[in-house]
Formats: sequence, C-alpha cells, structure tokens
Amino acid sequence: MKTGRARVVDGGQPIELAYDIFGTGGEPLLLVMGIGAQRLQWDVGFCGALVDAGFHVVRFDHRDIGQSTRVSGPVPKPAGAMLRRLVGAPVRAPYTLSDLASDAVALLDRLGFERAHVVGASLGGMVAQHMAIEHATRVATLTSIMSTPGRRRYLPKPAALLALFKPMPKTAEETGERMAEVFHTIGSPRYPGNPDRLRAIGRASFEHGLSPRGFLRQFAAVMASGDRSDRLREVRAPTLVIHGSADPMFPIRAGRDLARMMPDATWLPIAGMGHDLPEALWPTMVSAIARHAERHAKPQHHHATL
Repeated sequence: MKTGRARVVDGGQPIELAYDIFGTGGEPLLLVMGIGAQRLQWDVGFCGALVDAGFHVVRFDHRDIGQSTRVSGPVPKPAGAMLRRLVGAPVRAPYTLSDLASDAVALLDRLGFERAHVVGASLGGMVAQHMAIEHATRVATLTSIMSTPGRRRYLPKPAALLALFKPMPKTAEETGERMAEVFHTIGSPRYPGNPDRLRAIGRASFEHGLSPRGFLRQFAAVMASGDRSDRLREVRAPTLVIHGSADPMFPIRAGRDLARMMPDATWLPIAGMGHDLPEALWPTMVSAIARHAERHAKPQHHHATL
C-alpha cells in the first residue's frame, strides 16, 4: 500500500486529499466512501480482493474528513437542512456533491489516471453519480452501492438516522465502540459484522482525526444537491447498482429505481444486506464489479507491423 496527499483545489482555500493506492498495475478503480466516513472503511481486505481481481485500487478521504483538508465554512444545522429539502426549498451548503465529484476527478488527474472504474457507497454512490453526469469521459464504469438518485421519497428509518447523529465520541476506545454500535443498527441482519474489526477501524479513524463539522457539512451537501433523476437518464457509463433488501438508510426501492432510470444498468439486489459492506459479501461484490468492468472493457486496437 502506498499513501500520499494530493492537492485538488488550488484557488481559494487549498484542499488536499489523503489517499492510499493498492496494487501496481491493472485497471484503475476509485473507491468513494460515504458521509463522514474515512477511507479506512474500505477495508484493506476488500481492497486486496479487488487487486487480486485485476484492479489498481485507490481509496481516499473526502475533503473535511479524516486526513484530508478541513474546510473553513458555516456548519448548517441538519434538522433545518432536512426540513428545507423535504418541502422542496433550496438548501445552502458550503460545498455540494458536485464539488466532491470534482475533487475525485482532480485526484485522478494528480495520479495520472485518464479514466477509472468508479465504485461509490452511500454518499459515495451519489458522488460517483455526479462524476458520471458531469465528468463522463473519466468514468469507465460506475458501481453505485446502497445509494439513491436523490429523490425526497427515500427516507431513512428513524433509528438509522439517529445512529448517525449521536454526540461525537471523545476517545479512540469510544470511537471503536460507536462504530460497532452504528453498524449493529444499520448493518446487514443476515450477515452480522465483525465487531472487533469495526472497533479497530473506529480506533484508527479517531487517530486519523474525527470531524463532526465535516460530517454536518457533507450532510448539507447531500440536502443541497437534490434530485439527480433527470440527469441520470442521460448517463452513458455502464452502471452496476448493488442494494440490500434490509437497508434501513435507503430502502431497496431507491436502488431499484436508480437501476431503472439509468440507460445501461445492471441491477444486483442482495437479500438480507443492510447499509454496510459485510465481509461475507466481499466475494459477491468483488466478482460482480470485476465482471461488470470486464464486460464493458474497451477493445484494444493493435496496429499491424510490417
């Protein structure tokens, strides 16, 4: 694993993204994580499985999270942002999902990747969708996991939403316990997570740096970015949509509707999967992502030599 930092915004407030690269060759694949979640939640084992499947894997921290640059800006109150979104009123946010998508594309630039397979989970799926909409030539294939096209009808269950907005823990041990508790609430009932692994990721996240303000600004970015449905109908990137039947954050119809509106989509529902990436499902997901990329690989043109 190679770790680095890349400047993605030079004007205004400089922003650098912390990233890790796995593998030394293969098809570039960018992993985009969810709201307030550090790159550590793309488990090293999951990244290694993708390398074994033929990918050159990049994971990174969004701006405002983990080891990436913190943004100096207002912190919108989540209740007010959600209420305005639900009634169709505009939501003001320091940045949008489009800005996060531009960050990701700039990271590809810094790493020298002209195009990449893009895999996003939850908010990361939304950012990946914006990449496919707004930076179409950079996305070889799109995989959207446990995400949504942004319509107001896809509401989380109250317990899932409350789990995200508990007071921020103050120690590494508390952060580990909180990680285990959150995923006990929102995770896959058929595929229980490994609490020890989750606690370890939580402790490491604390050491990298928690950012409660960044979490709230990213929540505002989701509320401000709104419904992508009409623009998603124009996306040409081959798309794989993975969603669990037991997801308490976004109901399975969010994934099903996303797959139906995308022009070139493959729908992969998973019974008993919640709002997480359980280790038991890594082989299923990695295999599906690899088949999706291979199915839509551009043919190589070879010139004959005399």
